[in-house]
Amino acid sequence: MTTVLLVRHGRTIANATAVLAGWTPGVTLDETGQAQAAKLAERLSVVPLSAVVASPLERCQQTAQAVVGDQAGELKIHTDDRLGECRYGDWTGRPIKELAKDPLWKVVQQHPSAVVFPGLEGEALAATQARAVAAIREWDVRVREEHGPDAVWMACSHGDVIKSVLADALGQHLDLFQRIVVDPCSVSVVRYTETRPFVVRMNDTGGDVSALLPPKKRRRKTRAHESDAVVGGGAGAEATPRPAGQ
Repeated sequence: MTTVLLVRHGRTIANATAVLAGWTPGVTLDETGQAQAAKLAERLSVVPLSAVVASPLERCQQTAQAVVGDQAGELKIHTDDRLGECRYGDWTGRPIKELAKDPLWKVVQQHPSAVVFPGLEGEALAATQARAVAAIREWDVRVREEHGPDAVWMACSHGDVIKSVLADALGQHLDLFQRIVVDPCSVSVVRYTETRPFVVRMNDTGGDVSALLPPKKRRRKTRAHESDAVVGGGAGAEATPRPAGQ
């Protein structure tokens, strides 16, 4: 089964000043965000990425470019609008402390599946999740078909978008996605199988990534049981890089 690394972009000035950037153009990584992206690139340098897909917004493109680095000639960054930030409509560009006083804020916190952001360009959070999950699953199939079942690829997106994808992978209702934390330049990992996704890690901002390397050899009997969860918990990633069914 292929492995997708869900990477949130590095910190921006909008993040640091608590402003909801949304699709505002020109929002780029600040100095801290650039340092985060450089650290992430160093961490992932040992992982052989087969594909990189990113939101069209500058902060994600910058983060993805940092990870690709010297491989830019060989590893193209694909852009997919479906991984773009939620369209917050009239909330875009406004301070979080101001938005927290809006009656819609409580709905966003407690019942996000019912939220449609105000204005002509406002999007429903449920629609954001639907497009993002569709994009991730479609790219995962494409990567597997082009690079094989052990391929590792990266999708660079935004906090709410990644949270919604993780909620889907966990089998959680969207109304529970606010329980998930996705920090700037964090890595969350999902492996999709024919019957279920496996969430391997979430909001990892500094852990060892060696367990994400594809196995040197793939035993045929593993392929038949890769959708099975290990009864009793298994031996862990160090003992079995592909724990499902081992």
